[in-house]
Amino acid sequence: TLADANARRPSSIFETLFYSLLARCIVLAPQHRFRFKNKLYSIDATVIELCLSMFPWARFRTRKGALKLHCALDHDGNIPAFIVITDAKCHELTAAKAHFPIAPDSIYCFDKGYMDFAWFRHIHDSGAFFVTRAKDNLKYAIAGQHAAPLAKGVISDVEIKLEGFYTKQDFPDKLRLVQYYDTETDRVFEFITNNFSLAASTIAKIYKSRWQIEAFFKWIKQNLKIKSFLGTTPNAVMTQVWVAMCYYLLLAYIKFQANYKASVFYLHVLVREALLDRLSLLDLLHLNTQRLHRFRQKDRQLSFQF
Repeated sequence: TLADANARRPSSIFETLFYSLLARCIVLAPQHRFRFKNKLYSIDATVIELCLSMFPWARFRTRKGALKLHCALDHDGNIPAFIVITDAKCHELTAAKAHFPIAPDSIYCFDKGYMDFAWFRHIHDSGAFFVTRAKDNLKYAIAGQHAAPLAKGVISDVEIKLEGFYTKQDFPDKLRLVQYYDTETDRVFEFITNNFSLAASTIAKIYKSRWQIEAFFKWIKQNLKIKSFLGTTPNAVMTQVWVAMCYYLLLAYIKFQANYKASVFYLHVLVREALLDRLSLLDLLHLNTQRLHRFRQKDRQLSFQF
């Protein structure tokens, strides 16, 4: 059975396939919509819940089982550029520090859960940049005003030096603190970054674009088979997760290669609806759900004639 095959076949096969597909997608992916040329990544993690009685090896809490999917989303095409699957007890920061590679001249965006100045120093020393929100209890001293003029929504843009014995040792260099008022939520946000060249409003927009990784997690949970599993062993679960990620990259590759205008979600709906129809992929890309319905009616009429 398929469950037995998933239990025996190493999940590393599909992990390797995922990165092979990723290499093809990266070549075709459109660039992000910001004006700067740096690569932009959002880092976050999501929990995949499992039934503890069926998956006792995935114990998360007293009565819950789960895995955690850690992801670095490439904003060029909004595709997952790096994925790590751990037990749910593994903290997001621990997985990021241990597994995520840092590419020079890239920008990494993440929330306050990744606050660790030693890791920030690693990103900085690697020639990359980071953007995150500042915690309310952050201790710092203002070292000077940033030279760029304030744009709309920007309350302040200053250079700071960290205070505190350990934080000062972890990151002794200057940082940039941007206060931004968001009219949509009527809230003031504080962002810290080691990038001093981009406009303050761009720093705020970079963090705002982090919602795309949240949308990615929501999409895969709602549309891919990573909630109900065909096997109960760790290898079977990992295999199904990697296969789901490979399917997402296949959709993205088709979209990029064919310059498909609709969203990946709509392409997924078409593939799902026409899975058993006699259609080529090129014909499928020119259909919508209404045309697909008419095609099926015409196909049935032809089958009745013969």
